[in-house]
Amino acid sequence: MTDPADYRKALSCFGTGVTVITSRWQDSDWGMTCNSFASVSLEPRLVLWSIRKAAHSLDAFAKSGGFSVSVLAHAQQGLAGQFATGDMAARFANVPVQRQPSERLRLSEAMAWFDCTLHQLVDAGDHHIII
Repeated sequence: MTDPADYRKALSCFGTGVTVITSRWQDSDWGMTCNSFASVSLEPRLVLWSIRKAAHSLDAFAKSGGFSVSVLAHAQQGLAGQFATGDMAARFANVPVQRQPSERLRLSEAMAWFDCTLHQLVDAGDHHIII
């Protein structure tokens, strides 16, 4: 498939889980919706997700030393939309959260969550894969 629009349309047909990734960087909370989350390894326990190199929040996730993943339920589609656009204040507005010992936030009503230390940043085209 050579047309980028066709490629993107084909990828959208693949159902994935949706998460909200958060981090704490320069005394600010950062969050974004992510559907590229996946398990990598059980021993050691590793997960991955990807972020666009052009994302304005790239430094917050790449330089903070870690991130938290909140796994959303189907009924939390509104949260997925809320964390996909707008400034950070709007993304976190009226969202129940819990601050972890790492200082990162997790969504209180998430189905599951992971608090992760940054293991590796992998260059991959127009994205970075964060492990």
